[in-house]
Amino acid sequence: MSSANFVLTLSCADRPGIVAAITTELAALNANIAESNQFWDQETGRFFMRLAFTAPAGVDRQALERALKSPIERFSMKTALTEESRKKRIVILVSKFDHTLLHLLYQIRVGWLDAEVAAVISNHPDAQKIAEDAGIPFHLLPVTKETKVAQEEQILALIQKTGADLVVLARYMQVLSDNLSTRLFGQVINIHHSFLPSFKGAKPYHQAHERGVKIIGATAHYVTPDLDEGPIIEQETARVTHAMSPDDLVAAGRDIESRVLARAVKLHLENRVMLNGRKTVVFG
Repeated sequence: MSSANFVLTLSCADRPGIVAAITTELAALNANIAESNQFWDQETGRFFMRLAFTAPAGVDRQALERALKSPIERFSMKTALTEESRKKRIVILVSKFDHTLLHLLYQIRVGWLDAEVAAVISNHPDAQKIAEDAGIPFHLLPVTKETKVAQEEQILALIQKTGADLVVLARYMQVLSDNLSTRLFGQVINIHHSFLPSFKGAKPYHQAHERGVKIIGATAHYVTPDLDEGPIIEQETARVTHAMSPDDLVAAGRDIESRVLARAVKLHLENRVMLNGRKTVVFG
């Protein structure tokens, strides 16, 4: 049996001895810590930590869980232990705009994103050829107001069938119902084509142009029942000028959206994002 790489994330009420308690148990197993990040939220008194480590041959997940049980119980920790050898599976939802989908597929192809796309789901046929050319199952699920409940049940069934670790809304131009958002909380990332919370709604770049803004941006966030109010994972802005047309802003925005979404997906897949109420702790 060879060594294995793991990531441990934890959160609990802050008090002395947390780091020592965890690292002592790992040292006793001859585990080697490769990366350590921690954060104390002084406003809430919560402590957050991410540890990436290598466990030696013969030390499996069960052995780690037994060793960590004592400090976890002593500090009432909320933890997640992930073995890094398993490639994460994602399901991508898209409508007609395909730039973020194409960027995700490219970053997976070149190895920057270590993931497998289990399925592409769309309410329009536009992305079918893209998915098929990449050898990815494509599922066309049109939706109307009358069929939304049934369509979302089909989406959920596909997510469960594929065993997806993450659902990515790559410019999927449908609002997920409160029911689906709640059932998949913390597992769905959306790219919002604006720097939240400004310029919500339709045609944000046109709104920005009309207001003469000098900065545009995009926001990747977890989906919650509160529309566009989910915990933010990643954002980026770009400077624009009075000489740029709405189409120029759209073009610049497409680039930003693609980069921001890909970075957010990478952070999530690497277990670098931890929920902290309505906010996130992101260990870059």
